[in-house]
Amino acid sequence: MCPQAAPGRVRAAPRAPGPHNVCRLLARRAHGFYARDAGVAHRKNLGLLRKIMCQESTKFKNVWSTHSASPIAYERGRIYMDNYQCCISSIAQAPRILYQKSKCAKSEKIEDALLLECPLGEMLPSPSDYKASLIVLTVQNWLLRLSADSGEVLEKIYLAGSCCKSFRYLSWDTPQEVMVVKTVQNKLPAAARQAGIQQSVLFYLAVFQVLPLSFIGMLEINKKIFGNSVTDVAVSNGILIVMYSMGLVRLYNFKAILEQFMEQPFDLGQEFNWNGQVGVVGKYPFGLPCNIKITDTPPLLFEASSLENAFQIGGYPWHYIITPNKKKHKGVFHICSLKDNALAKNGVQDMKCCSLEPDWIYFHPDMSGRIIHVGPNLIKVLKLKEVKNHADQMEIAEDFTIVANRENCVNNTVTVTASGRVVKKRFNLLDDDPEQETFKIVDYEDELDLLSTVAVTQIGADGRAHLDFHCNEHGILLKSIPLRESWDVTYSHEVYFDKDLVLHIEQKPNRRFSCYVYQMVCDSAKDD
Repeated sequence: MCPQAAPGRVRAAPRAPGPHNVCRLLARRAHGFYARDAGVAHRKNLGLLRKIMCQESTKFKNVWSTHSASPIAYERGRIYMDNYQCCISSIAQAPRILYQKSKCAKSEKIEDALLLECPLGEMLPSPSDYKASLIVLTVQNWLLRLSADSGEVLEKIYLAGSCCKSFRYLSWDTPQEVMVVKTVQNKLPAAARQAGIQQSVLFYLAVFQVLPLSFIGMLEINKKIFGNSVTDVAVSNGILIVMYSMGLVRLYNFKAILEQFMEQPFDLGQEFNWNGQVGVVGKYPFGLPCNIKITDTPPLLFEASSLENAFQIGGYPWHYIITPNKKKHKGVFHICSLKDNALAKNGVQDMKCCSLEPDWIYFHPDMSGRIIHVGPNLIKVLKLKEVKNHADQMEIAEDFTIVANRENCVNNTVTVTASGRVVKKRFNLLDDDPEQETFKIVDYEDELDLLSTVAVTQIGADGRAHLDFHCNEHGILLKSIPLRESWDVTYSHEVYFDKDLVLHIEQKPNRRFSCYVYQMVCDSAKDD
């Protein structure tokens, strides 16, 4: 029995009955049951945008194009040209220049860049931190943070001290949280090698926390620790990945390395006396101290041998994809359990393509654990599932397929002429023959939950491409957009699909670049 309410007190109204299971609560929130949830309106708007975009009357119109003698890059609604000196907004009805800086000297050339966006719910020290910015790396080893809208320099860090001179690459360890700056591989000149001079340090890695930008540490990859045949290194999701010339890939716990081998932490702007050098961290000419010294081989998490060091981890439970380390197995992919290296049932994927360009495979970026396998005329979306009556074993099953439109393609080896003469062909067409529709690009638009594909057909000297949108859950074709410009299959191409925007960047021979922008337009007369 409930106790009586005390005199003069008002009893609270009982809570409305509802689901108390966490999974049900999350599912109901994802479907928009809670109107006060900040994400509900955004999800509804994206759902409306997807419906509008996929309706028959909606078209994508080529609204702008440009050509350049320098590379063109795209990041979240911004087009960068002239080595990031010119920034153009692609969000407006017609693209407009956000800023145009004077041409920079060769010593200020930008080698790599990352877009940095403000984290949600974080208290940041500077008002400028709440706006998008661009992290760029210059040829003279300066790390700059620029305003994405004005190009103004917000922060400036000098990287290279006396130990290293050639930082060239930016990448994310944890996206929008931890950034890694890497040097090119240190190689001695031929004269120095002939003189017997030894070079033991292969790479340097500088690690930063972003927003606010702070220095975590710098470490060296030394052949005395990791071996002579190291060809490349990377850091991703807290894992140090070391690649070797014979196809071996080794994984180490990067966080454990930082904790075990860091000699002394440093802050940017801090005065220091390090190995006889006195200076300020991140300032010229001292740069950053190499404060993480790996003196012993770290504990090995995992290793695998794969052709061309191709190695991916994903799925649930965790699996990895490799190609057996022999040239005859190129195009054959093995999907194995990370737990015990067991090959999944149906885990050998081989399209048996006869093509100039190989097929490719990767874990689906939608975090569903599925796998996308792309061939010249076929896209397979695969899924991991438990083997019936064997809960500890997984098998690879087909979720859905997308097939290129080759209805009019007839590849007969024997033909009969009008006079009745039988003619036999001495060769068959390749699977990626330019005259047949061939898949060139497959991507995923996470906000609209659409799988996009670019298929190309070469008609004489003229190539035609179309961008198709497929339902990510079932693979059903929802929309097809023809690209107006000619597509040469011998050139390099990038296609970005970003909500209501399609952008095509093409690289021609002799460093000639072109950019074509398409925007969504609705035929109001048909809609009415």
